[in-house]
Amino acid sequence: MRDFATFSWNGPGVPTTSDPNTDNVCLSDPSTCGCCLMQRQMWNMENLFNLTLEDFQKNLDHTQSIINNMRSSRSAFSVALTDTRRCVGPYANDVVVKYRSVFINLGDGYDTSTGAFTVPRSGVYVFALTAYSDSGAPGFLLAACVHLRKNGITIAGLDEYNNQDQEDSATVVLAKQMQTGDQVDVTLLASCYLCDDSSHYNTFTGFLLYATD
Repeated sequence: MRDFATFSWNGPGVPTTSDPNTDNVCLSDPSTCGCCLMQRQMWNMENLFNLTLEDFQKNLDHTQSIINNMRSSRSAFSVALTDTRRCVGPYANDVVVKYRSVFINLGDGYDTSTGAFTVPRSGVYVFALTAYSDSGAPGFLLAACVHLRKNGITIAGLDEYNNQDQEDSATVVLAKQMQTGDQVDVTLLASCYLCDDSSHYNTFTGFLLYATD
C-alpha cells in the first residue's frame, strides 16, 4: 500500500519547521504583520491538507481490506457425473461418487480425484444435489440412492428405489454451517446406481453464502 508523503509548502515530504504562532518576524517587526498573517493561513491550510491525506489513506486501506476479504471468500463449485453416457454402480458397498465434469471450481475446493469438497473458510454454505437414474426398461428396478455427507456423517439423502418408474430424479438443497477443513461428499449406497450422459442429470453444487470467521 502506498504511503502518502507529508505535504508542506516547502515541497512534498519536507515538513514545515517553523510555527507561525511563535517563529516569525511579526513578533519583532509589526510592519510585516500582513505577511505573517498570510504565513499563518498557509500553515493552517498545510495542516488541513495533511489531515485530509491521512483520512484518505485510512479509507483507502479500509477499502483494500474489504476487497481482500471478498477475494478470500470466493468459494464455489459445480460438477456433474460425466460428459459421456455411462452408469456408476451398483457396488457391494457404499462408495464416494467422483464427479468428473467440472463446470466451475472457484477456489479449487472440490477434488475430482477424491470426490470431496474441502471447506476453505468457515461460514454458511449452500449445497445442492441432484440424483438421476434409468432402470433401462419398464418394470425393472430403479435404484438411485445417494447421501450427502459432512465429515462422513449423512446430512441429507435421496432415495429412489422401486419398480414403478423406468427413470426418475430427485434434488435436495440446503444451507449448512461449516468450519475450515470440513469435507463434504456424496456417497452412492450399496446396490444402487446412477446413470448420466452429456445432459448432466447428476450434479453436485456448493458455494459460500457468507463467511463467519
